[in-house]
Amino acid sequence: MFVLDKNGVPLQPCPPARARKLLTKGRAVVARHTPFTIRLTERTAAESEVDGVQIGVDPGSQHTGLAVFTARAGERRGRYALQLDHRGARIRKKTQQRSGYRRRRRTANLRHRTPRFSNRTRPRGWLAPSLRHRVETTLSWVDRLTRWAPVRAVHVERIAFDTHALSAGKPLEGAEYQQGTLAGFEVREYLLAKFDRTCVYCGAVNVPLNIDHVYPRSLGGSDRVSNLVLACVPCNQTKTNRPVEAFVTNKHTLARVLTQAKAPLRDAAAAQSTRWALWQALDQRLPTQVGSGGRTKFNRTRNHLPKTHTLDALAVGKIETLTQTVDRVLVAGCAGRGSYARTTPDRYGFPRLRAARQKQYFSFTTGDLVRAVVPSGKRAGTHTGRVLVRARGSFDITTGHGRQAGINHKHVRLLQRADGYAYTWKKEEGVSSRF
Repeated sequence: MFVLDKNGVPLQPCPPARARKLLTKGRAVVARHTPFTIRLTERTAAESEVDGVQIGVDPGSQHTGLAVFTARAGERRGRYALQLDHRGARIRKKTQQRSGYRRRRRTANLRHRTPRFSNRTRPRGWLAPSLRHRVETTLSWVDRLTRWAPVRAVHVERIAFDTHALSAGKPLEGAEYQQGTLAGFEVREYLLAKFDRTCVYCGAVNVPLNIDHVYPRSLGGSDRVSNLVLACVPCNQTKTNRPVEAFVTNKHTLARVLTQAKAPLRDAAAAQSTRWALWQALDQRLPTQVGSGGRTKFNRTRNHLPKTHTLDALAVGKIETLTQTVDRVLVAGCAGRGSYARTTPDRYGFPRLRAARQKQYFSFTTGDLVRAVVPSGKRAGTHTGRVLVRARGSFDITTGHGRQAGINHKHVRLLQRADGYAYTWKKEEGVSSRF
């Protein structure tokens, strides 16, 4: 649990049992519900011993892992784990939709205006909105954790594999493919991430995996990354030099294999494009140390930990041992703060519906974290989650188990004002220890 002194200065995090005792005795009050933070009523930072914590960041395209840990003499102990779910794909879809509206207006029989696309310039280091969103939300959470915990340093994974080398026009062949660094690191790491360390043919996990050609080289297949998949040793030996159509007889499995093999490098390229921008921004805030995906994998494998975003964040950089992890992960999904648009357009971009100008009803706003205790009826029980408000007082609450509709506002109590994120909890995979 995060702890603040009576003036709001962050102190050393404490176990949940310790926070519970402080709240019971009246020596602390709840400062924030999620992530749970307490504020001491008597002690100050000058009267406390603060060793400090560090943050590990594992940036990704769809999810970013953050881990708060203490480090001493090469030993790390996990204190808090958070998975940040991005909405870059939704932003990309919306920007393409807006671009389509503008393109239609330029070509339609509307009033003439001088073209302005030649006047638009992009500054050095420009990132697309969907990519900039990934950087800014990660920075926002690092700043938040810095306000709640005494952060001394940040460790970030800066490079995993070179997607430019993977997608270059020159195929990987000869000694470059068989013995070069691309075969040992770039291609293998990319395929492991692309196929989630799973045999593409039988779905086997946690087994040795080989790089297999969908169409064998002996039959004219290339060494391009779109012709490479992961296969377990039995599948690789059984397939030999046959084409994939002769080995996979099920048409649904065959379609899935071919689709996976030709999947674009969009997610990998998005992660690679934002890593350097994230590192440069973090380095301006806190002392930042960088690591590679290969070292992260080595640290995680040596400590017998499964592959997750938060455990990767805990294993970033130079470490000796990981002696403690957490068994619960806070999942913060980027939900946004609403829309500025006052109308809802139809498929052609013309305004169709008008949104209400009032945002707050019965002192609640859409997105607030609330708890509803319904005493009786079809929806009896306790429901905790984000609220969707309506003027008639019948609210919807989105919990971790789904949406509960039609809850009267009289049963709803505010826990935390909307901050643009939806929070849920999940169990850390393969971890049983508890802080």
